[in-house]
Amino acid sequence: MSDWLIALSDAERSRAADSWAIESLGITGMTLMESAASGLADYVNRYIPEGLIVVVCGGGNNGGDGYAAARILRSSGRAVRVLQAGDPEQLSDDARAQLNLLPGEVPAPFADGLLADGAVIVDALLGTGFRGKPRGAVAEAIAAIARCGHPVVAVDVPSGVDASSGEVVSEAVSAQMTVTFNSDKPGLHINPGRDHAGAVRVVDIGIPPGAPVPEASVGLIIDDPLLALLPRRGAHSNKFTSGHLYVAAGSRGLTGAAVLASAAAMRGGAGYVTACVPDSEQRVVASHLPEVMQMALDGDDGHHCRDGAKDLLSAVREREGVVLLGPGLGASKGARAFAREVAEKVQQPLVIDADGLGAFVGRLDELRKRKHPTVLTPHEGELARLLGCSSAKVQERRLKCVREVADAAGATVILKGVDSLICSPDGLVAVSPGASPGLATAGTGDVLGGVVGALLARGAEPFVAAAAAVRLHARAADLAAERVGIEGMIASDVVAALPLAWT
Repeated sequence: MSDWLIALSDAERSRAADSWAIESLGITGMTLMESAASGLADYVNRYIPEGLIVVVCGGGNNGGDGYAAARILRSSGRAVRVLQAGDPEQLSDDARAQLNLLPGEVPAPFADGLLADGAVIVDALLGTGFRGKPRGAVAEAIAAIARCGHPVVAVDVPSGVDASSGEVVSEAVSAQMTVTFNSDKPGLHINPGRDHAGAVRVVDIGIPPGAPVPEASVGLIIDDPLLALLPRRGAHSNKFTSGHLYVAAGSRGLTGAAVLASAAAMRGGAGYVTACVPDSEQRVVASHLPEVMQMALDGDDGHHCRDGAKDLLSAVREREGVVLLGPGLGASKGARAFAREVAEKVQQPLVIDADGLGAFVGRLDELRKRKHPTVLTPHEGELARLLGCSSAKVQERRLKCVREVADAAGATVILKGVDSLICSPDGLVAVSPGASPGLATAGTGDVLGGVVGALLARGAEPFVAAAAAVRLHARAADLAAERVGIEGMIASDVVAALPLAWT
């Protein structure tokens, strides 16, 4: 995995690391549990330093971590109530051993009312091995914790969240903090799990580096080493060595998308940008973009048409450059025919955004045939249309869905969101650690498309360009929010902040 990604461990990697420590290094499961519980207790004490701690335990090793933490917290002088959800006869061996070490008041069977006077709830019901839908007493406990309104610290993963994917099949605990063990988990950073995890803290439980575990396929982006990979301007740079981007975009009523994408490409570092718009709309776009070259293409009543593709393709053959296809393109038959003609015949890297994606619903195999890199930048609704499913399904299974599209199209795919997922054609996924709520405004997606195109034009490898564009976009949004405030932000504020986002 690249050094700009923190490897996130799914359930299989976590199990493999634990097994190696126990079977090859001779570290007992109880020793690992003690280390985990000690770190958990420390975070609980620091987070809520006073008041009753209610620890709710399930039947697996997650419950054992809870019992051990309760013992440590009691020994430090804290008032602790321990509740059991499920049949105590079904406890794992290590969990039973920890239960037997617990001093003081014996655990009580779970009941809603026993949460009422707690200052904090410790959720030790389900761990990283859980998948699917919680059932029985555990499901009842999850629902009660969700209703109680008290602060929650989750043990390893919020119960009901799939640690490997972030999927939540039914109800899940919403924590203010998740204390996870040995390594961070994908489901704590990918929605819907991300929204349940709160602040994530990783505890070292004594497993040394070098465990023979499967290669991680999901990683969390670290900005500085990623942005250090981007080509930079030097003393001998010129507008052509800084990269040329053709922005094939715009239509009557949607010229703003072409303007924003082109401006973002310039602010994102491209040295030369050509806006390629229908001939009837060219003057409108030109009036907003003094630094951008103009190419008026044959159009049909203010929209792109297939015939317009020939001039764009000819220009790209004469002066090479990356093509951004789609912002404000519209959904007319002519525009979609234009998009498909360009994608089929352009012999350069291609970014497909917004309306351009609509041209490939049911046609992702056409993109797979391309011999040059392709980057797709859908939001959840656009990805759902590409898959022929509902937006709700994509919201529920973001990791699975982005990989399906990347595989089908043979493309790098950015599934936009607060947890933007960047997926390579071979399934490696980079997760963005977040972005400003100020991006929830029209046009910011066009801005991202322009930045992706600019970085590809500068020579960045597609996966790096896509991930770096997401982070520059997020950083620029944070800077813009500091300057104008989140509620008043517009897309052009993000464009203006892009140059500062590089530093």
